[in-house]
Amino acid sequence: MIERIDTGTRMSKIVKHNGVAYLCGQVGDGEAVTEQTRDCLARVDALLAKAGSSREQMLQAIIWLADMDDFAEMNAVWDAWVPEGHAPARACGEAKLARPALKVEIIVTAAC
Repeated sequence: MIERIDTGTRMSKIVKHNGVAYLCGQVGDGEAVTEQTRDCLARVDALLAKAGSSREQMLQAIIWLADMDDFAEMNAVWDAWVPEGHAPARACGEAKLARPALKVEIIVTAAC
């Protein structure tokens, strides 16, 4: 069975299937990559809770940065957020994001 949560015309914020929650990409508010990453991860936390999951159950994270020069700054926030011993499989790359002001987008998959 597939469960879609907060579904709109274009996408669902969460899709659950076979005990796995797939979250749509999350972006954050703020000027600096640090602010955007913190806000983005707070949104991930909220969606994980809504899906019946948590940071400890993350399976994979895909992170897009508008500029790889922000890698260390984003990682400082990420490393403080991920629970010790529960780091997911992860990829990070550079991409042109949906709006010029965006610096980071994070996509998470988690067990639930």
